[in-house]
Amino acid sequence: MVANLITLFRLILVFIVISLFGQHVYLDVLLVVMIGVILFLDAVDGYVARKLNQTSDFGALFDIVGDRIVECIFWVYFAVVGLIPFWIPAIVIARGFFTDGLRSAAFADGKTAFGKKTMMSSAWTRALTSSRASRSIYGIAKTLAFLYLGGVLTFKNFGAYPEFVVGLELACVIISSVAVAMCLIRGLPVLVDGWKYVKS
Repeated sequence: MVANLITLFRLILVFIVISLFGQHVYLDVLLVVMIGVILFLDAVDGYVARKLNQTSDFGALFDIVGDRIVECIFWVYFAVVGLIPFWIPAIVIARGFFTDGLRSAAFADGKTAFGKKTMMSSAWTRALTSSRASRSIYGIAKTLAFLYLGGVLTFKNFGAYPEFVVGLELACVIISSVAVAMCLIRGLPVLVDGWKYVKS
């Protein structure tokens, strides 16, 4: 229950952050910090669920849905304000729909994305999707991308050194592309192990 409330709080917080960006440069600095808090809470909700022995199929599903909403909102927002090209959120959203569709088919068969009843059937697919190393690397990649994008947007809103912003924006695309590549790599095992649930 507590973990689900943390996930819900993250969802509310992401809408607040996006709605307030661009109002004032000092507020933007605080909002970049809040982006870090939102992403940090992604690790906290799972830890709390395990610590309080409140893990459940619904909680695992809600956590994935929460992660997906947070990611998509940030990617779309930073594309709308012109820091990254449209193809970045388009790929992430398409990958999300595809993997979540396969996970839904597996869920109907009593399987979950992670945990004891995971749909992942081989060691390498489990390693890529649910191992602590894989999740940590992807979490760090997303965190760096979103914090950097928020920081560059704050710098742009400050209005100083416009010639310096061009180099910062190029780095936005590079850092975001690394995070998207990790997203695709972690989605591949879901395709491999999830296809059988669609066929059946």
